[in-house]
Amino acid sequence: MIDLHRQSGLPLLWDPETKQIVFEDEAAGHSAPLPNIRRRQEMSELLYDGQAAEIDELYYMYRGVALSGDVEAIRQKGLRYDITAIVPGTIGGEYVKTAGHYHPERAETGLTYPEVYEVLHGRAHYLLQRPQPEPPGELESVILIAAKPGDKVLIPPHFGHITINPGDDYLIMSNWVSRDFSSLYEPIREAGGGAYFELSTDEGPEFIANPGYGELPPLQRCPVTPVPELNLITGFPLYRLFQENRESFNFLLYPENFAAVFEKYLQQLLDG
Repeated sequence: MIDLHRQSGLPLLWDPETKQIVFEDEAAGHSAPLPNIRRRQEMSELLYDGQAAEIDELYYMYRGVALSGDVEAIRQKGLRYDITAIVPGTIGGEYVKTAGHYHPERAETGLTYPEVYEVLHGRAHYLLQRPQPEPPGELESVILIAAKPGDKVLIPPHFGHITINPGDDYLIMSNWVSRDFSSLYEPIREAGGGAYFELSTDEGPEFIANPGYGELPPLQRCPVTPVPELNLITGFPLYRLFQENRESFNFLLYPENFAAVFEKYLQQLLDG
């Protein structure tokens, strides 16, 4: 069993044998939802080698995880807390990853919804990509953020994102997001995946440009950047933050009120 309590703030375990998230005390009325499972066949057109077949089940998505006493408060706030577990390994030399998606625009704001992730176990590479306004399909910037347990990674407005597991253990992460929209998977699917594929080689990880995008900006490696204005700091679990101050998550619901914070955060990322 992998104990997720310290990093998540929830009495959670990950069972590698059953590939299930479980609450330590289900007798208290807490129970994890059944996962949605992403399989290789659903990802074939997003992979560096779509014909490779080393792994079948790639990752497990638990949507709407909560203590029984917090379910209604989270719903009324308009949020959702998810946990995703990504298996270790490679497919055709490429590290296992998520399908990736963009977020829609919040009506009449000119900003797409943000999202925030927290690494609970393992290592994560977050690949963020921002489209140019013109011409369609071209990217303005591509960012890679390497994160470890306790780190928070903010996905600012206008960025699509993919999560890669570059380690030899499960990558388990949580995220908070507005429950009022559906993710947009088609733009990344139409391009055949994210801007870069991360491959395992004898010399270490190698990033290969995805020809589905044409000419790409260089990959910018950026550090994990805390956002104290949003209470996003390494080491303090996001679930506990909700319990203590649910107004801290207003940036997920009303991004237009935090545009200056997002702009500052992005500049800090790019400045290193």
